[in-house]
Amino acid sequence: MDKSEIEIVVIEDESDILDLVEYHLQKAGYGVTGFLSTERVEQFLEEESPALMIVDRNLPGVEGSEFVAQMRALGYDIPVIFLTARDRERDLEEGFLCGGDDYMTKPFSHKELLLRIEALLRRSGALVTEKVRYRDITLDLKRRQLQVENREVLLTNLEFRLFHTFVKNAGQPLDRDFLREEVWGEESTEFHDKTINVAMNRLKKKLDPEGVKEYIKPVWGIGYKLD
Repeated sequence: MDKSEIEIVVIEDESDILDLVEYHLQKAGYGVTGFLSTERVEQFLEEESPALMIVDRNLPGVEGSEFVAQMRALGYDIPVIFLTARDRERDLEEGFLCGGDDYMTKPFSHKELLLRIEALLRRSGALVTEKVRYRDITLDLKRRQLQVENREVLLTNLEFRLFHTFVKNAGQPLDRDFLREEVWGEESTEFHDKTINVAMNRLKKKLDPEGVKEYIKPVWGIGYKLD
């Protein structure tokens, strides 16, 4: 998803700080909706689907972490970054226990806030890098193209999903059940016992025709891993 399609909610009762945060987020390309309290936020969440919320702890009416805990209880799993002047260990722990994903204490660097936002959006899957590199391989996720040492390798959609799954889990052994669910889908009717073996052999042959680079290695008794 492009940044311009990402909506971020900011709840901050100090209007000058709210204006400044909104300015930096908009300048970075995000869509932003600001609130001075939690009063109308729940209604907004019912109608819109923001990718992230930035919440001040010291809010009028409902305290910030209490509000987030209420949203979590209602089933909202939107990533949350708390802004606060409270920096005691007990306050930090309370924020995380109430459903916060990250924490910044005031005064804070707006550049650091943007970096934390981007990292959290990547982890949540809202912000996807168009190109992913692994060793001498480049995946263009937007065009669904793959290059090895600047040589384009033609993959089927399934093979592309398969290799992308390995890149997202580089260094981790992936078993067959995980690969089936991630790549073929749990309910796939085209899956048979030898399906993964055939797909893996084709993929490895396309990536490494000479068989010397060993990008993907078998893990005995488990499955495969990207090395």
